[in-house]
Amino acid sequence: MDTEADLREQMIAAFEDADYPISSPMDLVPALPDGPGTRFESGEFSMTAMELNMKLGSGDFPYDSVEGFVDDLLAQLNEQDLL
Repeated sequence: MDTEADLREQMIAAFEDADYPISSPMDLVPALPDGPGTRFESGEFSMTAMELNMKLGSGDFPYDSVEGFVDDLLAQLNEQDLL
């Protein structure tokens, strides 16, 4: 499995229990297994949820679904050459 596909699976699993629609990153914290310290790792990529938030900024909130949110996260990671 490639890094992006692996991260997509991890992120969907971590964020899917949030109460959608979400209007800010803080709406995700209660759903994360280890809170903001939840780590996403694949290949050479390793970043916590808090680090993602700091590097990627505010996003395009609100998000109506976990898939839309994760798609945007991965697009931003690619745009910043972090993947």
